[in-house]
Amino acid sequence: MDINQIFNFANLFVLPFWGLMIFLPNWNGTKKVMKSYIPFVILAGLYIYYFSGSLDPESVKVLSNPNLEDLARVFGNPIVTATGWTHFLIMDLFVGRWIYWQGQEKDILTIHSLCLCLFAGPLGLLSHILTIAVKETLFSQTDLTAAKRD
Repeated sequence: MDINQIFNFANLFVLPFWGLMIFLPNWNGTKKVMKSYIPFVILAGLYIYYFSGSLDPESVKVLSNPNLEDLARVFGNPIVTATGWTHFLIMDLFVGRWIYWQGQEKDILTIHSLCLCLFAGPLGLLSHILTIAVKETLFSQTDLTAAKRD
């Protein structure tokens, strides 16, 4: 397999996990799959493969003391870009998994945060944090109102 085939594999590999968390969050199969670290081990192996192939003297120099222009030049190399993209795939999926489990544990709606996390990881994380804050605020207001009635 060449770098493009591996890149395409990585992109497709994460989709079933996102699909399960978004479309079938309460299915026991989803819960079983999402308890596993195997997807992260597979993706980390791919990352190591890419990372080791992207280490050359110039990349090491740039990454050890980065500036924006040098990083842009180094990321012009397809293997470095694939390494960075795989990093995004792993970390976004890991954060998405955390959001998913938070939703399961706290009975919080997560579909919007998971969708955002799939396409723009940090926005999904922020959405989830705000969702928790809104839920906690609403429930504490409800608790205060109920306490006043008693």
